[in-house]
Parts: sequence; C-alpha cells; structure tokens
Amino acid sequence: MTVIDPDTKAGWVPDADEVDEEEEMPLSLRLSIADTLTLGNATCGFMAVYFTTTGILIPHLTGSQETGMARHSAATAVILMLCAAVFDLFDGLVARKLRSSPMGAELDNLSDLISFGLAPAYFVLVYGMVADDAHQRVAAVGAIVVLLAVVLRLARFSCVTVKDGTFQGMPSPFGALTVVSIVLLELPFVATLLAILGTAWLMVSRVEYPKPRGRLAVAMLSWIVLSMGLLAAWAFDAPSGQLLLQTGCALQLVMGAVIPLFATARRVNNFRDNRREARAAQLP
Repeated sequence: MTVIDPDTKAGWVPDADEVDEEEEMPLSLRLSIADTLTLGNATCGFMAVYFTTTGILIPHLTGSQETGMARHSAATAVILMLCAAVFDLFDGLVARKLRSSPMGAELDNLSDLISFGLAPAYFVLVYGMVADDAHQRVAAVGAIVVLLAVVLRLARFSCVTVKDGTFQGMPSPFGALTVVSIVLLELPFVATLLAILGTAWLMVSRVEYPKPRGRLAVAMLSWIVLSMGLLAAWAFDAPSGQLLLQTGCALQLVMGAVIPLFATARRVNNFRDNRREARAAQLP
C-alpha cells in the first residue's frame, strides 16, 4: 500500500524490514527446543501403537506363527515408550534452562496423552486379544480405565497447584511403564488386571511422588537405559533374557508400590510432628 506524505506529497512505500516485522510469525506459533523434544515424545508414542498393531495384533489375527516377530515388536513398542519418557524428562529440563514457548504446556499434555495414555492402554487391549488366558472384553475395560486415569491426571495437573518438587499421584510416564511391566510379567489374568487397575488408581490418587531432578533424574535415566537393555536381551532371545526381563519388570512394580508407602509414612510422621509442636506451643 502506498501512503502519501502530507508534507512532501510524495509517495511512501514501507521498507522491506518493516514488512518482514509485520509478517513475522506470532510468538505463540514458534517452537522452542523443548517443544521439539516434546514432539519427539508424541512421535515415539504413536510408533509404539504402530509396532503393537503390525507386530503383535495383525500376526495374531492372521494366524501367523512367527512368535519371534511378536517378541521383537513388543520389545520395540516398550522401548519406544521408554524413549518417550526420556524425551519427557529432557523437555522439562531444557525448558527450565533455556525457554519454552506459550504452547509448551499444552504440547506436553497432548504428547503425554499419546505416549503414556493411548500407547499403554492399547498395549493392554492387544494383550487381552492375544493372551491365552485373557478375556478380551474385561481387558478392554482395563485399557479404558488406564486411558481415563491418564486423561484425568493430566487435566488435574493443568489446574491444580501442588508444592514444589512433587507430583500429586503417580506420574504418567512411571504409570505407563508400570502397566506394560505388569503385562510383560505374564501373570495370571486376574492378577494382571488387578495390578493394572491399582496402577491406574495410583495415577489419580493424592499420593505424592518426587519430581525427577538432580540425582533422581540421573537415576531415572539410568533405569530407563537398563530397561532398554533388558528388553533388547529378551527380544533377541539372549541367555537368561526372559529371567532378566521379568526381574526388571518386577523391580518396576516394587518401586511403584514402595514409593507410595514411603510417601504415606512421611506424611504420617509430618502429621505427628506437627501435633507435637502444637501441643508444645500450648504448654505454659
């Protein structure tokens, strides 16, 4: 658009730099490095669903007897969920060190829903279809409970403020890895279903879990790398691979059960200490 200068009566055309500034992408649409990691989280979750479908469900429906492919695909799907957990761990660290875009929180919740809600719930659903002693419809109910637990947890996380350094309820990455560990343990169907429902309850509970920062973040990353190694050994049928995998899955379940016990014991001790201090303050 040409503008007429009232003093010189000459036409004036905006400079190219001014046009570029006006057409510059809005701040809310720019992706930061942390957002890129978050999108990697979502991609891993989607690919976990893909490998669960193509490597486990479709061979089962077509009557394929290639059990090795099913094992490789199951391991790949779980490894992708572990990779999603790594992305989820680092996107928060990067966002705190550098910057996050206005879309960061929303992207994080949507990606977590795919990787730690849809992917493990779908894993449970497929387990109910392919396992010999499983009941498909009951397993479908368990899968829906897992998905809804993650949805409720993420929604609550967005609108509830908790004290710094803690999560309220089991974090969704930890819950997702616990759910798939329960399935991989190959327990009887009833025990598997009850353990899955218990994990879903912990995700929406008020039990406090520490945030993975500092040494805890390093420990969590080390545990994820170790879990990937155990899954790889199991997938390629390494000596004692099955035993190593079951040991790792059992340890994941133990951690999922022990952390709430420690948190509850700490809360009880804090309550007792507060009561003692209140009584001491009332004494003359």
